[in-house]
Amino acid sequence: MTHFDVFNGDADGIGALLQLRLAAPIDAVLVTGAKRDVALLDRVAGRAGDAATVLDISLAVNRSALQRLLDRGVTVEYFDHHYAGEIPVHPCLDAHIDPDSSVCTGILVDRHLAGRHRVWAVVAAFGDNLTAAAEGLASSLALSGQQMAALRDLGDCLTYNACGVGVEDTIVHPGELYRILLRHADPFRFMATDTAFAAIDEARRRDLDLARRTRPAQVLPRARVYVLPDAAWARRVRGIFANELANAEPGLAHALLTANTGGGFAVSVRAPLANARGADALCRQFPGGGGRAAAAGINDLPRERLREFVEALATAFG
Repeated sequence: MTHFDVFNGDADGIGALLQLRLAAPIDAVLVTGAKRDVALLDRVAGRAGDAATVLDISLAVNRSALQRLLDRGVTVEYFDHHYAGEIPVHPCLDAHIDPDSSVCTGILVDRHLAGRHRVWAVVAAFGDNLTAAAEGLASSLALSGQQMAALRDLGDCLTYNACGVGVEDTIVHPGELYRILLRHADPFRFMATDTAFAAIDEARRRDLDLARRTRPAQVLPRARVYVLPDAAWARRVRGIFANELANAEPGLAHALLTANTGGGFAVSVRAPLANARGADALCRQFPGGGGRAAAAGINDLPRERLREFVEALATAFG
């Protein structure tokens, strides 16, 4: 029997899988990628008797591939917090899916494990900009303020590392980064001793400094639109920069666009933190769009539909 661990390469996907494998080690085939590599079940060639653990990728995007695996007799345990649509009912599927804007996949796994490796759920929640949820989880861990700040930095680093167009934009391949973290087990040891963290953190700080020099391209009554260039640094930083903007102005929605080589834009949307919903519904109006209520995106918005997107943004959050 082959076991597949299929996970988003950001802080939430990695933090969720670390909790599970620290609790129950398995020799698994890893299937992952950059943050927007979400159609990951297409890469799983499972057969009867195999099993897969799926973390932090939309069931709606992976529906046909999931159904194919289930029909072959592959047992699937699925944890996710994105929009799923109708969840299949199948004896081989054990689904833990909750699209509530206050949870992430790491939190769902933390519930499943009754908090056995909660520190990684805290990292996952920070990486998904769920600050209140992360602090609530951390209250049971007796962490110092300095340790809390370090876990927040780690969550940002893991998400930043995964936010490029593909793994070629990452500082460390998400699969290799997961293996390094699993060997350390303790996030504080990883941050204190591993050169991978130092490399990611240095690049994150440098790229954020570049992004902070950007002024809004459009100012709407209840939203702001930023446009970054077609560059690896801009693609990596867009997620955590969008989170930073959302935290700074919680009453506003934010859209962060990075130019694609094909002439369109990759889009990251953050709903106002004061009313964290609607981002996924907005992005699903456009091909390749999806995500969750508080934070969503569009993989390739055609340039000729930019005006339409801005108008939809204004309507959704106006």
